[in-house]
Formats: sequence, C-alpha cells, structure tokens
Amino acid sequence: MFLKVIGDYGHNWAMTDSRIIEKAKEVWEIESQAIKQLIDRVDYESFIKVVHLLSSHKGRVITCGVGTSGVAARKGAHTLSCVNISTLFLNPADAVHGALGVVQKGDIVFLLSKGGGSKEIVQLISPLKEKGATIIAITENQESQLAKESDIILSVKVEKEADSFNMLATSSTLAVIAMFDALSVSVMELTHYSKEQFAVIHPSGAVGQRLLKKDELI
Repeated sequence: MFLKVIGDYGHNWAMTDSRIIEKAKEVWEIESQAIKQLIDRVDYESFIKVVHLLSSHKGRVITCGVGTSGVAARKGAHTLSCVNISTLFLNPADAVHGALGVVQKGDIVFLLSKGGGSKEIVQLISPLKEKGATIIAITENQESQLAKESDIILSVKVEKEADSFNMLATSSTLAVIAMFDALSVSVMELTHYSKEQFAVIHPSGAVGQRLLKKDELI
C-alpha cells in the first residue's frame, strides 16, 4: 500500500507501509539512545545534590518552561507531586504578570530551556534571586545565561532529535522527562516513600485500585 503525500510545493512522494514502519522504528531507536546516553553524560554530583535538596525540602517546588519545555516541566511537576513533594507548574507568561508571588524564600525553582536563552525563562532569573529561591537549570547549554546564573545545573543534551531536520523537540523532551523520573524515583528511595503514602494521594484509577488492595501494599 502506498500513501501519497502532497508537499508544500506540489511535489508528490509515495510512502510505503514498510517505510512507515521503518521510520517509526528509527524514531524509537533514536529516542531510546538519547535516554540511554544520559547514563554517561549526567553530572552526578549535581544530580545527587538535587535529590538531597528535594528529599529534605519543606517548601514548594516550582517548574517552569515554555513550548515543549513547558510540557516537560508540567510532567516533571506531576511526577514530583506523586512522590509527595509539593510541586506546581508556573506559566512564565503569568509569572511576570504577578504569578511570581507564589514563589517564596527558600522555594526550589526548576527553569527549563533547551538552549538556555529563552527570553520568557531568562527574565525570571533576577526576580527569583531577589525572592531567595534556589534555581535549578535544566538545559543543554552550559555556557548560556540560564546555566551561568543558576545555583545548580542539570545538563541534558542529546545527539539527535528524532525528525529528519534534527529540530523537533522529541528526543530532548523525553530525556528531560527521564531526568525528572530519575530524580523522583531516587527521592522515593531516599525518603523510604511507601505504597501506603502513595495510596493516600493516588486513590483513583487502575493505580489507585492496586494501591488500595491490602495484599498489593505488602
């Protein structure tokens, strides 16, 4: 079977079903390699520091990003919340129109920007410092303004995005989400987070049903 694709300039390309499958496998291979490469590229000293900060933190944790980084920031906030860390996503556009009031002295703020120069993110650095927040940058560019002015840098850099132009935030987004996953699971271990605690905040859905069964809590 062929799928005819009409390009922007009127060109026709025929894409077979086998090529569609091949492309899907290519995407998954590229993305899986991007996550695997974190193992050798992460600054573990910084990673450990962040895990300890989160494990002992009594205030709020805020994540902030725009575009696809914003999507990753939202997912990160949700995952941290699932391990009982009070975390919320702050929209950068709302932040500079008064919503920065949610950030208080001692709060931890994750600022996400792949290149480290997103205007919406960089403009938050100064007021966050003035409010006494701890800024953790997640970026691939350690020479960026964001990286240089943050308290801790978690560098997440991938060799290749999954699209043929190497531009669409695919592999890099999954790598950032994987970073938050690793932080969250590490915090679970360090704080001895239990199924009973998880059941309190996740009573619904298939996960909730499993957690609320006594035999599953053993």
